[in-house]
Amino acid sequence: MAELIEADVLDEAAVQWVLPPEDGPKIEQLVTEDDEPVDSIYSEKQQRLLTESLYAGWTGPGEGRRFIALANVGLFYNINQPPYVPDALLSLDVQLPEDIWGKGNRCYFTWRYGKPPEVTVEIVFNRIGGEESRKLRDYARIGIDYYVILDPERHLSRDLARVFERGASGSYQRLLGPFWFPKVGLGVTLWEGVYEDRRDCWLRWVDAQGRLIPTGAERIVQEQALVQQERQRTEQERQRADRLAAKLRELGIELD
Repeated sequence: MAELIEADVLDEAAVQWVLPPEDGPKIEQLVTEDDEPVDSIYSEKQQRLLTESLYAGWTGPGEGRRFIALANVGLFYNINQPPYVPDALLSLDVQLPEDIWGKGNRCYFTWRYGKPPEVTVEIVFNRIGGEESRKLRDYARIGIDYYVILDPERHLSRDLARVFERGASGSYQRLLGPFWFPKVGLGVTLWEGVYEDRRDCWLRWVDAQGRLIPTGAERIVQEQALVQQERQRTEQERQRADRLAAKLRELGIELD
């Protein structure tokens, strides 16, 4: 089920990212970093959870296909407009340059990567961020397929999370669940649990079966559990073999 969200007509200025790298605009005057702090401890942890889990627990969109997951990094889509800085973004079939220190490589320039990201996530902590107005409109115009608004304190509505998918018309449609992104091969869900010693409600990635994409720490626990299961299986087989050998000896059958 989906609810249509109207968007402005896409104009020529909104698609300046469709430029070959050699024709990219001059960026010397752009501010690619500033000293603004992250929103909050929760936001910082949530951002890291969304990016770290992909690198730790996701094999990617397909064999040989790469991806970039970034948090709190400038998304430049138009040389004449200030960037957006989504709390998290995911872009498929691209890779970071070897040199990330050059000014042209420090942020996500759509003309540098040749495409917008597939997913952006915004975390709401007040009523003035424009998550349901300006960003909703512009992310659709930029061409971002999926847009997630996480509203942990419910500043904008009673819904903790709202998820939007860009339709053929260029407008966003609100997804009413489950939140699955077929163009990405991932979905998102709200999860109550402990992350980095903090129990809270978190936004998590899930696979097609609805299983959480594990963090690095969760993968270690899972692998340790598998090792323990294998040890138990081996021990059970050894004990079974010992019981069988003892039974045979009772019957007067000696084993080599």
